[in-house]
Amino acid sequence: MNGWSGTLLRVDLTTRTSCREEIPSQLLEEYLGGRGLGVRLMRDYFKLDPFDPEMPLIFAVGPLCGTPAPTSARLSVVSRSPLTGTIYDCSAGGRFAWRLKAAGADALFITGKSRLPVVITITTDSVEILPADHLWGCDIPSTVSALKGHGSVAAIGPAGENGVLFANIMMSEGNSVGRGGLGAVMGSKNLKAVTVNGDRKVAIADSALFGHTRQDIMRLFKASPVIFGPLGISEFGTPVLVDLMAQRRMAPTANFSKTFYEHSGNYSGPTLKRLCGAKKDGCYGCPIQCKKSSQSGKPLPEYETVSHFGALNNVHDLHAIVAANDLCNELGMDTITAAASLSAWGEIRGAFPTATEISGLLNDIAHRRGDGDLLSMGSRHLAEQLGNSGLSMSVKSLELPAYDPRGAYGMALAYCTSNRGGCHLRAYPISHEILRKPVPTDRFSFSGKARIISIAEDTNAAVDSLVACKFAFFGASLEEYAEILTAVTGVVYSPQRLKEIGRRIVLTERYYNCTNGFSRKDDMLPERFFTEPGSSGDGIDIHPIDKVRFEEELDKYYRIRGLNLNGCFDDAGFLGKQP
Repeated sequence: MNGWSGTLLRVDLTTRTSCREEIPSQLLEEYLGGRGLGVRLMRDYFKLDPFDPEMPLIFAVGPLCGTPAPTSARLSVVSRSPLTGTIYDCSAGGRFAWRLKAAGADALFITGKSRLPVVITITTDSVEILPADHLWGCDIPSTVSALKGHGSVAAIGPAGENGVLFANIMMSEGNSVGRGGLGAVMGSKNLKAVTVNGDRKVAIADSALFGHTRQDIMRLFKASPVIFGPLGISEFGTPVLVDLMAQRRMAPTANFSKTFYEHSGNYSGPTLKRLCGAKKDGCYGCPIQCKKSSQSGKPLPEYETVSHFGALNNVHDLHAIVAANDLCNELGMDTITAAASLSAWGEIRGAFPTATEISGLLNDIAHRRGDGDLLSMGSRHLAEQLGNSGLSMSVKSLELPAYDPRGAYGMALAYCTSNRGGCHLRAYPISHEILRKPVPTDRFSFSGKARIISIAEDTNAAVDSLVACKFAFFGASLEEYAEILTAVTGVVYSPQRLKEIGRRIVLTERYYNCTNGFSRKDDMLPERFFTEPGSSGDGIDIHPIDKVRFEEELDKYYRIRGLNLNGCFDDAGFLGKQP
């Protein structure tokens, strides 16, 4: 078998046992890896509570990982989110994915709960479960430093240990398994960290085809103005979007009550480069190098982080924003949900946190003390507890990222149909609605968006299962990645076959969610977006979204998916018809 190892590494923390099992080749060919394989492996477990000891925490790589295929040194972590209750996956790049694949595993499947804190250490030939009492309570940098002799590290900080519902799993290179609280799932198992240090090579079925296709992909990357242009993400990182969102009048401000922040230039991509000495950085082996780090090597904040700790909380102090990002990384917390929870709390109490208050609040969240205990539950739970649920800007309890839906109607629909909650990455209509020049006028229209979003969801589910980076598709397409997948595995793939695999994954996720009680009522934006305008200006009017028209397009989406008008399945035997 080429590309895949065909092996599942199973670890039970309750019995302190591990074993290697064969993964049927049909499952690998039909679900690929990453998100898809993880979702398939959840079939017998998706009804469990996220904190049930038998709830799996699955680290899954893709068939391209371990090869020089561009942007392929990535993995997905899959489980059920304690923040949202949905089936959940989150991806991250770095050497951890590469070394897990080199240890001869397509997936690491962790169940059970250790009586005392432990670390799992994995090499090509062994798996050990070691005591970690001395590491419990340590932040991420201290934990990584203590374990660096074991290879690459995936660890939780105090937030994961204390059950913060949006706790991260952090990789030793600074990458994060960020959203949904999978760090809390890991903490509930008393698992402080996983280390991997494999040394196996990945066989490629057709080296000539691989080399040719890789050259094509690199050529397309270099020709993409979004990737390598003067204002591209390679030069300035994702904060280059700050100025663009301001121009589009869709920068979430003051808990999404406004869509323009006059001080956003204080934390734009060029400003970060000028004031923080931002240098190029990125995932292991990636040619794009979209991440940026300080001169001392600390990861600098991404677009969502600068925008949400900035405009969303009425903060324009760049140093406070960078400090908040550093602290979230050290404590192991998702920056989007942390900042959005602060902004919801701020609006409810009538005063947003000041730049000087944020660090103290983040520490309180991670240790669940004082106001931090309430904030640790995320914006929906805290808003409900404070009697103002309408001020949680979330879908399915997942806080919305930094693209106001009143400025891009495809994004509005995508937030709601996303199986993991309010997320821009499931369909990722950014290039269609936001990045095109001239500015697209159809961003204020729902016409055709149901079909666009359904196709994009299928495409991105395949991308997340390869596992490749979304930014690669600002240049290349599924055609090139289908060809390089064929070259690696020796199994013939086409773009259409990849989309069909993606569709199967999306529908399986929705089936899991529907079985767990999700329905049309959960595919809905907060009422604010249907009743309040955004911040018009510069010749752009930001109106409330027409709810009737939104519901009509949601109906179309359900029809395209073969769902009933409640967004669920009439066919109770759906899973039995899937591989």
